[in-house]
Amino acid sequence: MAHIPDGVLSAPVLISGALVSTALLVVATRRLDFERIPQAAVLAAAFFIASLLSVPVGPSSVHLILNGLMGIILGWSAVPAILVALVMQAVFFGYGGLLVLGVNTLNIALPALICGLLFAPALRQANGKNTLYLGALCGGLGVILTGLMVSLSLGLSGPDFLPAAKIMLATYTPLVLAEAAVTGFTLAFIIKVAPELIRVQE
Repeated sequence: MAHIPDGVLSAPVLISGALVSTALLVVATRRLDFERIPQAAVLAAAFFIASLLSVPVGPSSVHLILNGLMGIILGWSAVPAILVALVMQAVFFGYGGLLVLGVNTLNIALPALICGLLFAPALRQANGKNTLYLGALCGGLGVILTGLMVSLSLGLSGPDFLPAAKIMLATYTPLVLAEAAVTGFTLAFIIKVAPELIRVQE
């Protein structure tokens, strides 16, 4: 899944992922909106809990990621929220690892930011029209981008990992559909009851 374990990736990939994730975290903490901390905590908890509901797919298993939803609602605050949830998953359940934390954070947080940038303005302007479809596209895109980044991380670590990278990418297909449905209905509901929660990034 999105949690690459320790001992798999090459040192250049680990170092690059850690540096980029650190840069994103620095920017995110400088832009941190303290009014969004409760929302960040709730979505980090949802992200954490969603990982407990894994469904076996081929040689791997999948679970909801919710990074598209987090990017839409939290904006830059999604980066520390995702990092905290990944640390807890690694420590309590052994998902991923601490050495690969930078790469795993990057693989989930960067798609969240991209989804927020692409879809938040359109969702705010939609005024209830097409919000379900926009939300579904956002959720699906978040998973697709995460799948591509996980596969790229494996592929860049050595040619021996290319077959595994292709298999991992294929396992994301059913997750795209599930994530699109969950994110679409969630955002459609949020737009109706509390549209101010949709975060338009600067």
